[in-house]
Amino acid sequence: MSFNYDVIILGCGEAGIFAAYELSKLRPDLKVAALDQGQDIYSRSCPIVAGKVKECIHCKVCHTMCGFGGAGAFSDGKFNFTTQFGGWLTDFMAPERVMELIEYVDGINVAHGATTEVYSTQTPAARELERRALAHDLHLLQARCKHLGTENNLRILTNIYEGLRDKLEFRFNTAVSTIERDGEGFRLTLEKGEQLSCRFLLAAPGRSGAEWFADQCRTLGIKLINNQVDIGVRVELPAAVFEHITDVVYESKLVYRTKQYGDQVRTFCMNPYGHVVAENVEGINTVNGHSYADPALRSNNTNFALLVSNRFTSPFDQPYRYGKHIASLSNMLAGGVLVQRFGDLVAGIRTNEHRLGHSFVRPTLTAAVPGDLSLALPKRQLDDIIEMIYALDKIAPGTANYDTLLYGAEVKFYSSRLELSGELETALPGLFAAGDGAGVTRGLAQAGASGIQAARAICSRA
Repeated sequence: MSFNYDVIILGCGEAGIFAAYELSKLRPDLKVAALDQGQDIYSRSCPIVAGKVKECIHCKVCHTMCGFGGAGAFSDGKFNFTTQFGGWLTDFMAPERVMELIEYVDGINVAHGATTEVYSTQTPAARELERRALAHDLHLLQARCKHLGTENNLRILTNIYEGLRDKLEFRFNTAVSTIERDGEGFRLTLEKGEQLSCRFLLAAPGRSGAEWFADQCRTLGIKLINNQVDIGVRVELPAAVFEHITDVVYESKLVYRTKQYGDQVRTFCMNPYGHVVAENVEGINTVNGHSYADPALRSNNTNFALLVSNRFTSPFDQPYRYGKHIASLSNMLAGGVLVQRFGDLVAGIRTNEHRLGHSFVRPTLTAAVPGDLSLALPKRQLDDIIEMIYALDKIAPGTANYDTLLYGAEVKFYSSRLELSGELETALPGLFAAGDGAGVTRGLAQAGASGIQAARAICSRA
């Protein structure tokens, strides 16, 4: 049977990019195409980031989430050397193998301009921080971490793109409608009606394509396993409150189990001297955070997410839609991202413009609308978050100050997971899945590693 391509990569996020890199390196003889519904790295421009608008205007294709680099392109580029968090690749291969892949991905980044500076949790200062946290039942997860910086992250991706653009075919502004089995390969029908075929298909749809890919898997008869959805808020406070922590480990992953419900709450995406930003996930405004390596671009605040992990059992099978529904409530109330002072939340008072104007903490996301998070987030999750803030206040006094800002909702969507082999191949021979959108990773390091693993498997068979 004749195919248009040997390999098609769906998605040009972290997993797709590193899969393309490895395929071009190991098998330059293969005809490879990488498809993405977004733009190339040079054409991605969010109207909010560009200062053209103050609120999300719901572009048909979100420049923040889609295009070369995926959702990670405009992140602050935290690269964690660990298997403790950032994905579930150890469900498919040995931890040692995952770490080898992560180190390999880091080497590619360094070759394209990434820093060699690494924050470690094994220094005496970090061990003392771990001990202090344990005294209050807070658990500091161990990991080496690199902070690439939002501006450097884009530069690294641009360098990788320049090295790849002549080695395979990139097709941007290209949305795929359906995936079908075609003999021993696959046929893709594009949104505009064109059909493409390939021997091997590597699906790396990213977060923006997660729900679509799950629907395609159901149609193809591929079994899906429920994954978690994390619901919470983004906290913003003076950088001095967490300075003694971020100066030591930068990305402090602190996990706490609440006494009231026994739920797990964790800090995520710590941004020292950073900025809170809005993010569009398929028409839903959520919140995220950035931080820059360049001191001239920094703020006086630190922000981080507090997330409550929710896992669901049968018969419920739509955690992704559940998370979107929660986020849509804050959108309904505020027309976008909602912000509330911690003291107002505890007192049961709605934050308004007047109260926010008197806050000692100045919001870096000026488009956020003052309001009441208790009308948007479920009570259980809010109770968990409040308890966690008081716990953090014991190791970082000032966290529970009245003027600490909480933005909502922050929701991390994790696609329903697939049953995969150790090579990340699905039950359909020739169909591989990688990255966040396939439900096997949730961060830059493991996403890149998953792309490498799948690409090497394809190279060995093509």
